[in-house]
Amino acid sequence: MDIKDNIAKELSKIDAEKTDQILENFNRFKQFLSEKISKGENLGLNDEQLAKTTEYVANYLAKHEEPRNSEENLLQELWKAGSKEEQHTLAHMLLKMVRQT
Repeated sequence: MDIKDNIAKELSKIDAEKTDQILENFNRFKQFLSEKISKGENLGLNDEQLAKTTEYVANYLAKHEEPRNSEENLLQELWKAGSKEEQHTLAHMLLKMVRQT
């Protein structure tokens, strides 16, 4: 099973109520992302692997979830407007952002 399969499996475990709790508040979203990054680091993932994982999650959210606040709306708009390279850069920036909180 590759990393994308593992991520898809983890995302499928999150029910609608939990998703709403995570996405209703941007600080909760950042906290959730921070926890997942810590988990990935504990599993030995490097920054590039974490960024690729972040890209996968961002693609999933952009396709399957409506933004719940202005910050998420901005992120979704930036994500959709960006090229693959720009999305990868944004994924790295998201990692930096949540590490600073």
